[in-house]
Amino acid sequence: MNWKRIGQTIKQNGKSGNMSFFNIYRGKKVLITGHTGFKGSWLAIWLKELGADVYGYALAPYSEMDNFVTCRLSDEIHHMEGDVRDGEKLKNYFHKIKPDFAFHLAAQPLVLLSYQDPIGTFETNLMGTVNFFEAVRATPSVKAAVNVTTDKCYDNKEWVWGYRENDPMGGKDPYSASKGCSELITGSYQESFFKKEGTCNIASARAGNVIGGGDWAADRIIPDYFRAVKADSKLEIRNPYATRPWQHVLEPLSGYLNLGAELFLKGKIFSGGWNFGPEDTSNYSVKELIDQILLIDPRGGYHIPEGIDKLHEAVLLKLDISKAVNFLKWKPLLSFKETVHFTWKGYQQDIQQNGTTYNSRVEQIKEYSLKAIEKGINWAQ
Repeated sequence: MNWKRIGQTIKQNGKSGNMSFFNIYRGKKVLITGHTGFKGSWLAIWLKELGADVYGYALAPYSEMDNFVTCRLSDEIHHMEGDVRDGEKLKNYFHKIKPDFAFHLAAQPLVLLSYQDPIGTFETNLMGTVNFFEAVRATPSVKAAVNVTTDKCYDNKEWVWGYRENDPMGGKDPYSASKGCSELITGSYQESFFKKEGTCNIASARAGNVIGGGDWAADRIIPDYFRAVKADSKLEIRNPYATRPWQHVLEPLSGYLNLGAELFLKGKIFSGGWNFGPEDTSNYSVKELIDQILLIDPRGGYHIPEGIDKLHEAVLLKLDISKAVNFLKWKPLLSFKETVHFTWKGYQQDIQQNGTTYNSRVEQIKEYSLKAIEKGINWAQ
């Protein structure tokens, strides 16, 4: 598959040209905080392939297995090592680059780690957000900025319907609370500094539990499973019946790119919070997720321990994506089975470590983009 074929498919379907955000980012400077992380590295790859001039600001990757390392992204994009808690350094980098777009993905992203390091979690996720918007505010070249948070920003009552963008922020654990605060900070900056015409257009993006090749973070179910497979051992599942809005990493990234494009093209009517998640019927339990992987590849396995003390983690969590579907014309493309297969395929590349990881990520992006075209989805129109 190649981009030429994708363009030909669009013409065959009667579309006027490439999907808009493919053209909007071409030749533009895009700055990503957290580009060494899981989602940030995938976003950097996609933007690079769309013809953007990509700049990253982040901490060093955690391990040699991280997507940033295995894809050799330091050879593909501009890389600046830095901490978002260092506001002056971040602002100076913005001033030097003068980006057109900015995506904020730098964060402490783990629930369990937030119990071990609540101070670091709050410092990174709160002041990192403040420093990001201060840098945006001081850089007139930035026309669109997106703060990426999480579905866990909501005050989770564990009810059966999905949370809407105007539901209250909250969070029982430090991670969730910090992300709720990050959303409140975004709203404050919108009202205080970015509401008037002529200023940058900003928004926040809230996604579900994102999975896919290249994620080797600790205490996440999919990385833990594939670590167990590599070690020829069985995974211990601590919350087997907890349900989550599982989605492949490309699903929310398409939403972020679409949102950034609309902010750039149409302005402040697209400011505010946006949910990106699977269809309402696509919430599955942790156990169902692992069982689906085992249907693809019977290697590995799991066991469910009894009587262990567990730190609080939500059991039920869903997002209402009606706003994104109706106003952004975005929707998820992959079924649960396709999501799991895309994920499994990505981890096979990670495990093989044959030096072609970047190319395999690009091929998955192409495959995903072709699915969008074949389903008649033309983002950002």
